[in-house]
Amino acid sequence: MLEIKNLKVKVKNNDIIKGIDIFLKKGEIHVIMGPNGSGKSTLSNVITGKNGYEIEGSISYKNEDLLKKSIDERAVLGIYQAFQYPIEIPGVNSLNFIKQSLNAIRKRKNQKPLDSIEFKNLIKEKQLELGIDDSFLKRDINVGFSGGEKKKFDILHMSILNPELIILDEIDSGLDIDALKSVAEGINKIKNGKTILIITHYQRLLNYIKPDIVHIMKDGKIVLTGGREIVNILEKEGYKSFEKTTL
Repeated sequence: MLEIKNLKVKVKNNDIIKGIDIFLKKGEIHVIMGPNGSGKSTLSNVITGKNGYEIEGSISYKNEDLLKKSIDERAVLGIYQAFQYPIEIPGVNSLNFIKQSLNAIRKRKNQKPLDSIEFKNLIKEKQLELGIDDSFLKRDINVGFSGGEKKKFDILHMSILNPELIILDEIDSGLDIDALKSVAEGINKIKNGKTILIITHYQRLLNYIKPDIVHIMKDGKIVLTGGREIVNILEKEGYKSFEKTTL
């Protein structure tokens, strides 16, 4: 699904990512953990096409060269990024935003846009599945939302768009325990068949979402790759104990 080879990334001549290799198979859940400044969020931004980076190496998505694709093209290909701090967009209704983004993707795929009735039926189905109240959709995007509500709106949005690769960049940031459980429950409901890359500092999210592969990233490199047992090592010893190795 996603293959990253010898990826190196600079920002204003500063080395941020210093040569990493990651391979995600369809349906796998990968987690990248690491201290601040290790390059985790830069990696997610490069995958989704944010500008401002000097890039070497390759990123292949479903056997296509992702680095040659625009942000819009990557979205059409089925890549979705949920951000650590979703922004508020006053004046843009949440329901209309989801409908327009869905139909924009369908248009790019030469598919017929959903009409109002078709979209209403789809949104109701997803609301019931995720336990999301109508009040979400009557408000402007994220305006007045709590941290947990913003993340739930992201989950509803990605559920409607139905991406194949989901990148969750510190989606657990700022959530209390109840909001964390609710967000994790929503992710678990939509994860089947999808490839997910979770970026986080903490193991608490992994109490609810079980990863297949865990990577530790430090100083721009992947220093450890293995199973969930890595999280237990991290909890006991911290990041300072890791040297480049593979479990």
